[in-house]
Amino acid sequence: MSDYSLFVSCPRGLEPVLAVELAAQHATDITPGDGGIACCGSLETVYRINLHSRTASRVLLRVAHGAIRHEQDVYALAAKTAWPQWFAVQQTFKIHIEGKRAPVKSLDFTALKVKDAVCDVFREHSGSRPSVGKFRPDVRIHAFLNDKTASLFIDTSGEALFKRGYRNEAGEAPMRENLAAGLLLLAGYNGSQPFMDPFCGSGTLAIEAALIATATAPGLARRFGFETLKNFDAALWHSLQQQAKNAIHPATAPIGGSDNDRHMVATARHNAAAAGVGQYIHWQTQDALDSRPNGEHGILISNPPYGVRLAEIQTLQALYPQLGSWLKQYFAGWTAGMFTADRDMPKLMRLSPKRKIPLFNGNLDARLFLLEMVAGSNRS
Repeated sequence: MSDYSLFVSCPRGLEPVLAVELAAQHATDITPGDGGIACCGSLETVYRINLHSRTASRVLLRVAHGAIRHEQDVYALAAKTAWPQWFAVQQTFKIHIEGKRAPVKSLDFTALKVKDAVCDVFREHSGSRPSVGKFRPDVRIHAFLNDKTASLFIDTSGEALFKRGYRNEAGEAPMRENLAAGLLLLAGYNGSQPFMDPFCGSGTLAIEAALIATATAPGLARRFGFETLKNFDAALWHSLQQQAKNAIHPATAPIGGSDNDRHMVATARHNAAAAGVGQYIHWQTQDALDSRPNGEHGILISNPPYGVRLAEIQTLQALYPQLGSWLKQYFAGWTAGMFTADRDMPKLMRLSPKRKIPLFNGNLDARLFLLEMVAGSNRS
């Protein structure tokens, strides 16, 4: 099988974790960038990354690359690409474009030029053109422009990979599933340790922990963009799905999630059942400070609330010293991870983090503070 040039995107800050995942799925020439990784791989690698990667957002397959000086060069690049070998004229498509210092007047206008080129190629090939699908296109084409070059990609994922398919209801500010999985992997979670999230919200961290603990491939319950492409190898895909199903095993260490909002805990329980891991997670409605360890040498990761209005900030900053005392009193021997946009949190908890990892929650600049809890000796 020939190798393709790929770009696998992810939340910014998770590139090191994604690089390890890509190597495990047989990708080669792994080159980390900002917000993703360029690599090479066969069709099987493309299917494997979509099925197994816990941190990827999209797997993009490059179909064209060339030098550009203005919009017309982007049109020319798209016009010499053999689009009919990838999808059929009856299928709908959509263009997504991004640029950094691109030598074009307007990205929107350039996206229209790419659309025109795709239609022109089909017209010449078959006498008719495919339609644009604004909401649920069969095929997504991504164009990336910098100051010198343009690259055109076909999106093999379809819907973004963080959409695992288990979350119907998610509270006000849900954490994306691939970011949650990334936090777990950054903290060293592998399913053999007890896990807890005392601010569980809709349950995403605990559910992703259970998927890791049971070796459940995160893409098993959803469809992918590559299934609509002409080169789709159904036999290969079904065999990879079957291998993934055969690899699932029961969780061996306890997993717990709790929140003081009864409605959120009910939502979390519902989401966990939809993900097929409900039996492995113990949910409780309680205040975070009433949580107690569910084992020894475990991992606790939370995305505690952080305030926007002054009154909220003052309330939370009164809570942080209590959180610090609670961790020291009950969680000696554990690794605690606090994911927050509040840089002062560890200082207010009177704890010194072992690591501070910069990450983005959407556009929000945040940090994962990892604390090794040693009884009574972790004061800064």
